[in-house]
Amino acid sequence: MPPPRKALIAITSAHAPLYPEGKETGLFITEALHPFLVFKKAGFDVDLVSETGSYQPDWLSQQKDWLNDEDKAIWEDHSSEFRSKLDDLLKPSDINSSNYGLFFASAGHASLIDYPEAKGLQSIVSKMNTDGAIISAVCHGGAIFPGIIDPSTGKSIIANRRVTGFTTQGEEEEGVLDTIKSWNRPTIEASAASSGATYVSPPGPWDAFTITDGRLVTGANPASAHVTAEAAVNAFDAI
Repeated sequence: MPPPRKALIAITSAHAPLYPEGKETGLFITEALHPFLVFKKAGFDVDLVSETGSYQPDWLSQQKDWLNDEDKAIWEDHSSEFRSKLDDLLKPSDINSSNYGLFFASAGHASLIDYPEAKGLQSIVSKMNTDGAIISAVCHGGAIFPGIIDPSTGKSIIANRRVTGFTTQGEEEEGVLDTIKSWNRPTIEASAASSGATYVSPPGPWDAFTITDGRLVTGANPASAHVTAEAAVNAFDAI
C-alpha cells in the first residue's frame, strides 16, 4: 500500500541577525512556497509545521531579486492557502506522522540554528522514514538530518547516502561563515560529513541542483527548491 499522498513542509522557527544593518535570517520564503506549489499541482494535500508553531521571514528572501511578482502576490495575500497556513502553523504535537507520505525541510540560514535540536520535527521524520515515506530537504534544510536516527542502524538516515545542500563556498561568498561559526553550528557540508554521508556539490553555489538517493531527495540552494520538490514527487510516484 503506497504512503498517503500528503506532504509535510517543515519551517524554521529561528531567526537571527545575518545581513547588513542587523537584518535577520528566518524562513527563506520561496524554499517553502515553490515546493508547496509543486506538491499541490501534483495532487498532494500539504501542511506546514515548525518546531514551535512560529516563524519569521528571512529579510533577503523578501527582496525583488529573490521574490518575483507572482510569488510576492501569494506571499502578501493572507487569504492564499500558502500564507494562511504559514500564519497558522502547526506544531509537532499537532502531527500524526502516519498521515503523510512526503516530508520536505524548507530552510533559510536560520534552520542551522533550530533544526539540529528540533526533536519534535526529528521524531516525525524518523517515523515517516521508517514507514517508507519520501524524505527531502533543500539548501540549509539538511541541518535536520544528523538528528534523525535510523533505529535499524543507530546512525543518521543520511549515513552512506549521497546528499547535496548549500555549499561552504556559498557561505564564504555571502560573507556569513563567521556568523555561522558564532552560532556554533556546522555548515551543511560539514554536518553531512559528520553524519557519514557523501556530500555532492552543485556545479556552482547558486545553480539549481538536486540529488535523489532512493527515498532521500536533497537540493542545493534557493534556486533548487522547485526542482527538488519535483524530484521528491517523482520519487514518491516510483514507490
